Amino acid sequence: MCSKKYIVAQHCFEVCSEVLCNAVSKIQGFKPFEVTSGTPEFSFAMGEELPAEYNVQYSFTYEDILGEYGSTENGFFLKQTPANEEPLLLWTSDHNDVVFLAGNLSPRLVRFALWVGYGLKTAASGTIAIHSSCIVADGRAVIFLGESGTGKSTHTRLWRENIPGAVLLNDDSPIVRIFDGSVWVFGSPWSGKTPCYKQERYPLAACVRLSQAPYNAIHKLHVIKGYAALHPSCPPEFAYDERIYSHISAALGTLLKSVPVYHLECLPNAAAAHLSFETVLSR
Repeated sequence: MCSKKYIVAQHCFEVCSEVLCNAVSKIQGFKPFEVTSGTPEFSFAMGEELPAEYNVQYSFTYEDILGEYGSTENGFFLKQTPANEEPLLLWTSDHNDVVFLAGNLSPRLVRFALWVGYGLKTAASGTIAIHSSCIVADGRAVIFLGESGTGKSTHTRLWRENIPGAVLLNDDSPIVRIFDGSVWVFGSPWSGKTPCYKQERYPLAACVRLSQAPYNAIHKLHVIKGYAALHPSCPPEFAYDERIYSHISAALGTLLKSVPVYHLECLPNAAAAHLSFETVLSR
């Protein structure tokens, strides 16, 4: 039986069965995270016995896909239904360390399913995939937060163009993990429309929430406002179940004790990049 191992944010997981391995091999971004050794913490496998009952907690759409996320009697489930196509189902059980999939193994569906399954199985370890663009400079990472279209990718591009040595770590879903009392940010196989898949980690120096403005200004947020700035960028479906969200809240609480959060109101220009760099890394 075909199986492949991957390590993301120091979590090792296995993809089992030839059909699922083939599906993952078609997804851009996973190859840099493939390993030949390591003990898997959990695995992805094809399932047959679908959950008999489930409770939809959160519905969403992206592209032409209807997504439904919720809980089962002893786990979680995700259903993705593209227009005019069969759905892909994912489900977990508290009784084992397997994430099951069944149905349409289209790469775009499997990619998102792996992201959700990974989040479900690692949340208890202080691990969060944060929707952001992550830049690295001087050996430290900064994540830029904001809704789609607010300019996260533009701002990190401006860093790369204007801050010597600045490089992109991930442009959509870097992984923040707390361990050994420190907050680290890791590259991941999920990087949105910008191919940037790096098996690297850096200490997290700051989080910056962006908003567009006709001027450039930045200020540090109080811890409560810092939580409010981070919360919307965490996986939204996880907020609907206390079992998962308690882990997310605990991780954010630990992060806020040592990592400052800023609000940057800015123009899409070099001056904004210099202002944020000098504020969060040079001082």
